[in-house]
Parts: sequence; C-alpha cells; structure tokens
Amino acid sequence: MMLNEETTVPDAALPVEEFKAHLRLGSGFGNDTVQDAVLVSFLRAAIAAVEARTGKVLIERDFTLSVVSLATPDAIAVPVAPVTGVSSVSLVDRVGTETAVATDTYWLERDPHRPRVRSVKHELPAVPAAGSMRVAFTAGFGAVWSDVPADLAQAVMLLASHYYEFRNETTLSEGCMPFGVTSLIERYKPMRLGGGAR
Repeated sequence: MMLNEETTVPDAALPVEEFKAHLRLGSGFGNDTVQDAVLVSFLRAAIAAVEARTGKVLIERDFTLSVVSLATPDAIAVPVAPVTGVSSVSLVDRVGTETAVATDTYWLERDPHRPRVRSVKHELPAVPAAGSMRVAFTAGFGAVWSDVPADLAQAVMLLASHYYEFRNETTLSEGCMPFGVTSLIERYKPMRLGGGAR
C-alpha cells in the first residue's frame, strides 16, 4: 500500500495569526511578519505529527492510494479519514497503462476511522498481475482552519508551541509529544482490533 499526497495545505489555510496570539507574540511593530515563515513551518510540522498519530486529515486535500492486492475482494480500506469523496478508481498494469473502473461499480463507505471503497456487487475488479489498483480521493475535515474540530486544532497549537519553545533544544527524545497533546488526540486514534478484523 502506498499513499501519496497530491495537493498540499495552502499557506492561507494555516492559522498563523491565531498561532501568534497563542504564543502572545508582540504586534503593532514594523516587522510583525518577520517570523511568519518560521511559524508556518512549525504549524506544518505539528499538523503532520497530529495527522500521523490520529490518521485524520485536518485540512482538506487530494490523495492517491495504490494497492497491489486486496485484503478482502469487495473493499479497499483507506488509511486516512474523513474521506469526503472518491474521484476515481483505476487499474494499472505492469507497464503503467491505466484503465478506469466504472463509477457505478463502487461506492464510498464513510466511517470516521476506517472508510472504505466498496463494490456495488460482490467484489471489486481483480488487481492486474504485477500491477496495482489506484484510488484517487479527497480527505479532510474542511478547506479552512475553522472546519477542524476544536480539540484537534488545540492539539496543533500546543504542539506547534512546543516546537517553537524548544526549537534550539537538541536533547529531547525522538518523537516527544507533550501530555496535553496526547490527551487531546486520544479519542481520534484508530482502534486496533485483533481477531482478523479489517
């Protein structure tokens, strides 16, 4: 399975001014925007970390998922949520020739943790030998920051602040995440079920 991000979060969608207020940075000076590039980088890093821990896409963007085999013949599990739409499903053979799958043969099963592209009938088309099945889709809570759930938005602010405050610290352990952030994102983490559940 390979997930590619086809579009990125535009700078305009990032809560730079809210982050400045959160950090209580001074304003009204001639160089109010001098740190914007640094703040944007910390916001992007915090968003990426929260998304990686939760499997939730905060700001809406486009992705492509490629799979070389199906865990079940009638569905493809999408590793991120919430998925708002599937734009195409296609089969790619070993030489890269792509063939579209008819849109009336599959549908999106919306789920807050494990959305799936499902077959209308009994099974999806077979993945070509040495090829793949490609799903193009859009995921995210919305196109603007105000669409992000308040607790996840707060987690991003706390984590970005942590990055900002400790930007020169080189002794922190790898993967360090403050407790407040961990508790805010806990309910969004995907559940791990045993017993062969998919």
